Amino acid sequence: MNPANPGSFNHRTAKLSTGRTYHFIDQSPADVSRNAPTILCLHGFPDLWYGWRFQIAPWNRAGYRVVVPDLLGYGGTDMPGEVEAYSSKNICRDLAALLDFLGISKAIVAGHDWGAFTAARFALWHPDRLSALVIVSVPFTPPAPHYRAPEEAAKIYPDFGYQVYFADPRSSSEIESDLSFFFRLLFRNGNPVGWSKLGELKGLMSNIQKVDLPTQGLILTEEEHKYYISQFQRGINGPLSYYRTGRHRFEEEKAGRLPSSLPKELPVLFIYGTVDQTCPPPAVKSMHKFIPNLDDVALPNVGHWALLEEPKKVAEIVEQWLKKNGQAPEARSRL
Repeated sequence: MNPANPGSFNHRTAKLSTGRTYHFIDQSPADVSRNAPTILCLHGFPDLWYGWRFQIAPWNRAGYRVVVPDLLGYGGTDMPGEVEAYSSKNICRDLAALLDFLGISKAIVAGHDWGAFTAARFALWHPDRLSALVIVSVPFTPPAPHYRAPEEAAKIYPDFGYQVYFADPRSSSEIESDLSFFFRLLFRNGNPVGWSKLGELKGLMSNIQKVDLPTQGLILTEEEHKYYISQFQRGINGPLSYYRTGRHRFEEEKAGRLPSSLPKELPVLFIYGTVDQTCPPPAVKSMHKFIPNLDDVALPNVGHWALLEEPKKVAEIVEQWLKKNGQAPEARSRL
């Protein structure tokens, strides 16, 4: 496995019992005779399985099987046109079906960005399918007692203003008009241009020719950048649909009577960067009210892309934490 070469990983495709076809990486440790626990990794927006490329090999060497899907709407996975397909309940149903397809009863589930939100919701919709939970960059938020529109959320957390733009269906075509610009804008440490507050991102995408993006803070190599662009040639409407499911997601969670707290027996690790604008300190602090078994680790001077900015450190933190919580391959083999 070479993180610089996407083709060096073990790519698979499967049609699941939900009817969806998913593309995913399935990387088993070299010693297949060991009882290898599985880490199911979920990426965020606008990412791919490739967002976990630096963690797969270290976790393999530690004895874990690592499964990393392109989530619905991304890469080689189906991209349905209806927005409701991207609700967390439906995505979690697909993930449970993927584990069924692979013959995995329980997995360690790790998620970054939207993948962190989805991983935590998976723990609410399918609590019997997780042995541990790792969430990166996006704090856990419980199911809301009432629906909050993106505009309301932006008033409380101004750095969430970009979500108003993403929730607008008209943003799809604007972003698709220059994916290269969009990826160079988002994939960086920090936010030197300023795009997170209400109206900023729309203004930038409407005046691309007038914006001179700095090279400071870029975290993708030119080859990595080209790979991302190649994987979004079907468009970005599917990935943006996650931001458009708020009302539907609220109704599903209300009908499903999801609990506000994660299972008390589930060990949870939260990793976040101290300069991540989309990770407000009050939200980090409030997590402890809803997660009985929580450890959190702050990464100094790291922004939103912790998996890429501190790849080795993230891999090591997770590996040591899993060992401490009885999730190491040797410990699991004695259970």
